[in-house]
Amino acid sequence: MGIDAMPFESRRAQIQDEIADRTGIDEAMIERLVRAFYRRVVDDPLLGPIFVERIGDWEMHIAKMCAFWSSVALMSGRYHGQPMTAHLPLPVDTPHFDRWLTLFAATAHDLCPPAAAAHFLERAHRIADSLELAVAAGKGEIKPRRRRPAATFGPVPAVPGA
Repeated sequence: MGIDAMPFESRRAQIQDEIADRTGIDEAMIERLVRAFYRRVVDDPLLGPIFVERIGDWEMHIAKMCAFWSSVALMSGRYHGQPMTAHLPLPVDTPHFDRWLTLFAATAHDLCPPAAAAHFLERAHRIADSLELAVAAGKGEIKPRRRRPAATFGPVPAVPGA
């Protein structure tokens, strides 16, 4: 039976298995990545104050972000939220998205095998681009697509204190 003839949940499981086999990503890796990333965010002078001011229950936020990254990276369908709506009112702009990507890239490269880090970062770039464009549009700005800083792609030096 071809993948198109399979029931939805069987197709989803097959896709998840293929991604896991190719990248090594599993739910435990996602949780390690999310927790380590947010430890860095909290300590970051640019991003930390924005997150600390808005997140009251860090465990609930971590669980939501694990579900989000599970859906994004493994196609699990676990996340049921509206990331655009959550980000529109935030006081963020290009430097914030670049820093978010830099910290995420450093965390992914520190904790994940290369195939997994590449998989996460390809998706992180798309997410950052979409959110940045949506936030700018919400402010009445038009932003051209641009190249992200090199540190958001390849391996970068570890962030001090992470």
